[in-house]
Amino acid sequence: MLQLREVAPPDGFERYISKVVLVERMQEVAAFTGFTRIESPGDITERTNAEPINQAPITRNAPEWVPVSVVRGEGIFLQFNEEMISAWSKSNKYVLAREGNFLNAHRLWMRKRNLKPDLGFPGIRYILLHSFSHALMRQFSMECGYSAASIKERIYARAPSESDEPMAGILIYTAVPDSEGTLGGLISLGSPKTLAGHINQVLEDLRICASDPLCAENTPGEDEEPVLHGAACHACLFAPETSCERGNRYLDRSLLVQTFDSKTMAFFDQ
Repeated sequence: MLQLREVAPPDGFERYISKVVLVERMQEVAAFTGFTRIESPGDITERTNAEPINQAPITRNAPEWVPVSVVRGEGIFLQFNEEMISAWSKSNKYVLAREGNFLNAHRLWMRKRNLKPDLGFPGIRYILLHSFSHALMRQFSMECGYSAASIKERIYARAPSESDEPMAGILIYTAVPDSEGTLGGLISLGSPKTLAGHINQVLEDLRICASDPLCAENTPGEDEEPVLHGAACHACLFAPETSCERGNRYLDRSLLVQTFDSKTMAFFDQ
């Protein structure tokens, strides 16, 4: 069951966000088909292009059925302006250099886990959207009445190619098994004026982190044990593990706003 209502983009951010859709009613279906230890395959790469992993089955023989959970909820979908995000990701030399840092860190991280080093790198577009999603989830959790662990994300990021259309959107939603998933507190934040206020607050908060200057100066791939995030930490961008689709990896607030260490990559300062 899916019930949608499109509203105007947030006031003052029409250049950056082209569409806002309130998901007034939705369902999330999850099926349990097996399990792994230590690393989740979803933390490494998209499930659609993942290489075979050592997954333990739930039965000795091929199952005739698997356990499934169905939960109801609500959410807000934001679609970014494709022209703005393409120009930012292709013409800014500092953004291209940062993408190279993330790619090197990604390759090192994958090699340490005996995985193909070039598999599943999401690209700088994804890192931008993912960082904004985390910042907005943290802000929403203080306003909408839902706990931080009950708010989740889904990132839609794909660069333009000859075979596929580009994607640049985020879905922030809640889906829990009890009545909390249908309170209406999340979609109430999606009106143009209200959402604009929250985005302004998010961008202002991201400029300075309680862990600065250490947080702002972090560069992915510089250490022997590579980390897959730039200017991000528990004080500014990290979310509960149940909320993030990539295990708090591929995050960098310097791609959103100017920080102590970077003045040249901010998408929202274009």
